[in-house]
Parts: sequence; structure tokens; C-alpha cells
Amino acid sequence: MSPADTTPERVDMTTAMKTDAQPGGAAAQGREHIVPDSITIEGLPDEGTDIVAPDEERDREHFIPITRFALMERLTIPSAWPPGQSVAARRFFSYLDYWRHQRYGAQLLEMEQTYEPFSPDSDLLLTRSFTDDELGGMQKRMVESIRHILTQANYREINPESVEEILTKDSHYGLDLHVDFSLFEEVLIFYRGASTRKDQKRTLRKFMRKEEFDVPIFQRLFLLFKLKPLQERIREIMEDEKVSRKEAERMANKQRAHLPGAVASGNIYMKLFKNIPRSDIEMVFPNTEVKYRMMDKVMLSGGGIAGLGGPIVGAVTKFSALANPFVAIPVVIGFGGAVFRGAMNFVNKRNKYMVVMAQNLYFHSMADNRGVMIKLIDRAAEEDVKEEMLLYAVLAKERANRRDLKAIDIAIEQYLKSTFGLDIDFDLDDALERLLADGIVTEDANGDLHTLSPVDAAEHIDKMWDLLLDELPDIDPHEGVEMDVDKLRAENSLSPSGAT
Repeated sequence: MSPADTTPERVDMTTAMKTDAQPGGAAAQGREHIVPDSITIEGLPDEGTDIVAPDEERDREHFIPITRFALMERLTIPSAWPPGQSVAARRFFSYLDYWRHQRYGAQLLEMEQTYEPFSPDSDLLLTRSFTDDELGGMQKRMVESIRHILTQANYREINPESVEEILTKDSHYGLDLHVDFSLFEEVLIFYRGASTRKDQKRTLRKFMRKEEFDVPIFQRLFLLFKLKPLQERIREIMEDEKVSRKEAERMANKQRAHLPGAVASGNIYMKLFKNIPRSDIEMVFPNTEVKYRMMDKVMLSGGGIAGLGGPIVGAVTKFSALANPFVAIPVVIGFGGAVFRGAMNFVNKRNKYMVVMAQNLYFHSMADNRGVMIKLIDRAAEEDVKEEMLLYAVLAKERANRRDLKAIDIAIEQYLKSTFGLDIDFDLDDALERLLADGIVTEDANGDLHTLSPVDAAEHIDKMWDLLLDELPDIDPHEGVEMDVDKLRAENSLSPSGAT
């Protein structure tokens, strides 16, 4: 449920307050630090009442930037529950945490099997052979699985066609970058945590003193890509440009010149980065082309012209003596040297750009390929648990009907803002769907929501855990056939190590 359909004026979310009187805290300094003990719904709107939030709230993220442990600590304080129930609530939340991570672990096992023929990092023998149709189906399933996990981990998707629109004109690292998206068969770009961080730079306005400024960043940036097969790209160029096959091959190879040699069209690559400046998203792609900025072109061209001035003047003044080869040779050498220096200035500037890009990517990179899947699975499970704990903390103590969900959504958002200073878009519908699916919450014909007590909810998860292995589905690979010994040896003898 989006908060876009709710309004804060309809809800009073707190009935109990507490004072932070820890040594050195706000109270010790003569100020009260008031935080809510629990999420309490009062003054629920009448049935049929529409609650609408301001339009500016629609772009808030679902991501809850606190740990599940900190949230569990706040939600299970004794004053937030009837006597004796806070300990049971903590136990249930711990069970829920283990249960949710286990369910995502099962998804990870299936994804790893699907990813096997596309992994660029595997040091294991590939023992199954696949048809092109099977690989196509596995590729589609893999991409959709990653998209689902990213959504559950509260990432937001960026349309590759819109990348240019979200970039700022000035690169934070002083780079002018370009990416040719026509080379990719699959591209997924997701981010989480659009914010800013402080940085410093020297400015002429303050006589070269450092000035602090805000850098728009993505706290997390995910990239998945798969190259188009070369022959497919050649056919596209022939159709789009109306050129011969030979010319299309030349153009396709030129486009791939910016790719590292190790990038293969049969692999699916995944990258996860942290704190990437929004103006430099292009630098995370494998075919990033570094271009000269206009200022660089002016400075380098000016330096080149100045460098050529001396030889040209010398050539003009000694024009009458050029018939003498002993006089002409030094002039030609000087002229050629000036041209060479000008060309090297351009090359050196480009190399400097490449070093800057490589250095910054080194510190921004978090994980690659299979490591990305593991991180995202863990994050998706944690986000689900946090959402479920927040919703359960309301439903276990309040009588609620489905028509009350809008008010509950806003109450949870106000609790997060009052307690942690977070302004987020709480994903109530998703959390409720999971609690209903697991039987923690049930709904009757009238839309009334019935929630198990903390003790009963913990016992319910305990029973589901006991049945887990009995009901575990068989992970059928669906595609491919096991190779015979001779074919296996032939396939894996293609690489020196015998591994894929």
C-alpha cells in the first residue's frame, strides 16, 4: 500500500512516550528526547473514506535504512506490549528472521543452478550441454529472477534508455563518458539510496581554497549485462545502416574495441557498486569510452599550436636556406617533434582519465556475479523481515480490517520518522501478502484481519520449519543433458585448466 493514498492528519500513532535519560544523552543535557514506544492506531477513518497524500511523497523509496536488529530492539521494548509478551515477541521475530532467510536460501540454490552456464567466474567443469532454445529460456528466467530479488531488496530500476536523462552535465571525477547500449542483449540497472555526500574542491572564486559541496550519489548501484552475439550485431548493422556484410563487420568490431578481451557474449555479468556519483553511472559499464571535454580540447589544442609556433617561425625564416639539406633536416625534425608532443599530450590526458576511472571503480566495487546474488538475496530477506516486523507489531495489538490498511501504512511511516528520522514509503501490501501466505495473519469474509499472538506465531513457524525438509521441492534442472565422458573431455579441453 502506497502512502500516496493516505494522510497523516487521520492518524495518531503514539500513546506512550519515553524520555532518553541515559548519561550524556539529551535528558542529561536538559532536553527531552521523545520517541514512541510502539505503533498505535487511533481514530481510524470511517469505511469508504479516501486518504490522499501529497504528490511529492510518491517518489520516496521503500528501503528501510536501519538494521533488523535495531528495529527488533525498538519494537520489543516491554512498554510496547502487554505484560510478559515482549519476550515472546522477540522470540517470534527471531524465528521469522531465520525462516525468511531460509526461504530465500532455497531461491538462491535454484538461481545458482540456472546461472551455471552463464557464469564467467566458475572454476568448475560444465557437465551438461544445452541447446540454444534451452539457453534462451534459462537466460530469461535468470534475468527475471534477479529483477524480482532486486525489487524485494527495495531497489529501483533505471531504464537504460533514460540513463542520459538522469545524469548531471558535470562529471564529479572530471570525466566525459559515453556508453554504446546497442552492444547489449540484456541490461538491468537498479539503484537504492539516492542521496548526497559531502566533498571538497578548489575554486578560483575563493583563491584556490577548498570549498565544500554536495555530490548526488547512489548508495548502491546494480548492473547486469549480456553482450549480443557478434553475428547478431552484424546483422543489425546491415539492416539499420544498409551496408554490406564486410562493412558491418568492420563497424561491429570497431564498436567492440572498447570492450576488455575477457568479456564473452555467452556470459551474464553482474556488478554491485557503492556510493557511485550519479553523474558517472557510465563508468560502471565494460565498454565505457572516455572522451575529451571541451576545456581539454581547447587547452591541448592551444598547447599544440604554441608548440608548433617555434618550428614554423624557424622554417619561414630559413626558407631561403631550405635548399641546403643540412639546414632543412633540423627544421623538419623540430617540426615533427612538436607534432609528436602535441599528439602525446592527447594520449597522456586520455590515459590519465582511464587511471582516474579505474582508481575510483576499485573503491566503489562491492561484488561481482555470484557474489552479487548472495548479497542481494541476503538484503531481500532482511528487507522483508523488517517490513513484516513493523506490520505485525500493529496487527498483533490492534483490531483491524482491510479497509484500515491505509491508516496503518501511514502510522508505520510516522513511527519510522519519529523514532529514526526516516522518511520512507512503507510497502505494506507486500508485507501483508507474505504474512497471509505463511498463516501468521488470516482474513475472514468480512475483511477482518486475525493475527496469531507472539507465542502462537513462534510455534507456527516452528511447525513449518519441522515440515520444511519433508516438503522441499526437487530442484529439477529442466534443461540440458549430462555429457558422456568423451564429450565432457572434449568440451573442457578447450581451456588450459579444463574448467569453464
